[in-house]
Amino acid sequence: MRVAPVLLVAALPAVCEVVLRQGDASVRIDIDGRPFTELFFGPGTAKPYLHPLRSASGKVVTRLYPMERVEGERHDHPHHQGLWFAHGDVNGFDFWSATAERKGGKFGRIVLKRLITLENGTRKGSLAAEFDWLAPDGAVLLTERRTMVFHSDPALRIIDLDIQLVGVQAVRFGDTKEGTFAIRVAESMNEARGGRLVSADGRSGEEQVWGTRAPWMDYCGQVEGETLGIAIFPHPSSFRHPTYWHVRGYGLFAANVFGRRDFTRDSDADGSATLEPGAVWRFRYRVVIHPGDAHAARLADLYARYARE
Repeated sequence: MRVAPVLLVAALPAVCEVVLRQGDASVRIDIDGRPFTELFFGPGTAKPYLHPLRSASGKVVTRLYPMERVEGERHDHPHHQGLWFAHGDVNGFDFWSATAERKGGKFGRIVLKRLITLENGTRKGSLAAEFDWLAPDGAVLLTERRTMVFHSDPALRIIDLDIQLVGVQAVRFGDTKEGTFAIRVAESMNEARGGRLVSADGRSGEEQVWGTRAPWMDYCGQVEGETLGIAIFPHPSSFRHPTYWHVRGYGLFAANVFGRRDFTRDSDADGSATLEPGAVWRFRYRVVIHPGDAHAARLADLYARYARE
C-alpha cells in the first residue's frame, strides 16, 4: 500500500527536535536527532502499532519479537506488537489477537483510511490519522480517529494519544480481558527478571494489581544496566475512567475498560458496551518512559499535571 504524502502543517525549522518522516507503510519519529519510534500501518499489519519505543537515553523498552528476532526473548503472543490499541471481542470478531498471518474467520483488521496531518516542532510533533475497523468480510464496523503527540524532554519520552471511536454500525465491545490499550515491555523488564509493576495506589506485582482499577500504572525494570520504566496515564475524561488493568509479570501491560467479568471473576458482571451508529467514545492516554522507578520519576505529580489538562 502506498500512502499519499500529507502536508506538513508547520515548515521545518533549521533545527527541529521532533521530526516525523512519512514512508510507504510507516511514519518514523525522531526526537532530538535520534530515533524514537515508528508507526506501522502497511499491508503487513493487522492493526497499527508503534515499534520500538526508546528511552531518552536511547535504550529500547519494548519487546522486539515478533518484528525482530533476538536471542533471549520469548516468542509467545505474536500479536503483542510494541504499543497498540485493539480489542478481542468486537461484534464477536477478534482484533486483539489479529496478525498479518491470521486472516479471515474470527479475526478483524484495523486499516489506515488516511493520514491527515504530520507536524514537526521544537518541543513536540504530532500526527493525525483515521483507521477503519473491518469485519472479516471487509464491512466497516467503526472508524477510529487518532491523534498522537510526541514530546521532546531531556529525561523523558512522552506520547499523548487521543483516540475517538465513531460507530458506523451498532458495535458491541464484549466483556473480555483481551484488550485494549497495550504495550509489551522489554524482556529484561519483566517480573521474572526483577521488574516491578506498581499501581497508583501503591500495590505492586501481578498478583496484587491484575484486574484492579487504578488511575495509572507503571512497569519498570533493568534495560542494559539502567533502571527504566513505562507509565500509562489514562486521562480522567476517558471513557469509563478509571480503567481495569490487564497486566502480566511476563511483560504485557494493558488498560482495558471492558473486561469487568474477567477481572472481578464475577459471572454476573458485564463490562460490555455498545457503540451506536454516529456515537463517539473517546480514550485519552499519556505514555511516559522515564529513568528510575515510579517514586524517583515522581509519577504521581506527573499524572496530576496531566489530569488537569
